[in-house]
Amino acid sequence: MSMKKNKIIRLTFSYVIITLMSFIVIYPLLWVVGSSLNPGQSLSGSTMFPENPTLDHYKYLFDSDKSNYVKWYWNSLKISTLTMILTVITVSFTAYSFSRYRFIGRKNGLLTFLILQMIPNFAALIAIFVLATRTGLIDTHLGLILVYVGGQIPMNTWLMKGYLDTIPKELDESAKMDGASHLRVFWQIVMPLAKPIVAVVALFSFIAPFGDFILARILLRTDEKFTMAVGLYEMVAKQFGNEFTKFAAGSVLIAIPIAALFLMFQKYFVSGLTAGGTKG
Repeated sequence: MSMKKNKIIRLTFSYVIITLMSFIVIYPLLWVVGSSLNPGQSLSGSTMFPENPTLDHYKYLFDSDKSNYVKWYWNSLKISTLTMILTVITVSFTAYSFSRYRFIGRKNGLLTFLILQMIPNFAALIAIFVLATRTGLIDTHLGLILVYVGGQIPMNTWLMKGYLDTIPKELDESAKMDGASHLRVFWQIVMPLAKPIVAVVALFSFIAPFGDFILARILLRTDEKFTMAVGLYEMVAKQFGNEFTKFAAGSVLIAIPIAALFLMFQKYFVSGLTAGGTKG
């Protein structure tokens, strides 16, 4: 009887924690969605469930004569997608090299990556700005993409290397005995087995630039080249910028690509993260 009682207590406690966490996550989301449907521009009179909901703010954002939101959205998608592709390619080759080969400087290289992943990109803002200025990459999407990709490599290399270490090396050796080259082993044997961690790296490398504000604000200068984070900030940061309900509408739409990508890669997530953290 006591065991059954303890089980009920643990189950009840678990449900309470889950309910509390769900409330913490969902409550601000409901406020943002509700604010985007409220008429007017001020948040002071907004309610979570507006009496007269309107889609005018969403229509405003997609009106190219009034707003550059569509351009900002496209810029964010382009930058994030290219960052994701380049990150997956560079991290895959780097992690495979550290996992499968033994070479001079390997341990020091891994240690360097470990130290670099502790330092966020914005800690080197001055250096990044000076470097972008001297190379002519200020106010260019290429400069922003290169900074994002460089910042993604250290952490994701460690994550993917840990996963690749769990793939038996006997598979590589068998393929090489059959005449397979290093590139063929990498492409046709290791990478198909590494789909879970590739999906994790792809999602992380897409989300980071998609929601970044600091680096984009430092490197981008013209309105047409802004990302969504910078563009939405400018809507409310101007002297007479009180378009908070439009800001809320733009914020709601930001979640769409991230949610879609997460649903696509969801089946790989648990195995990718757990196996990636088992070995270093």
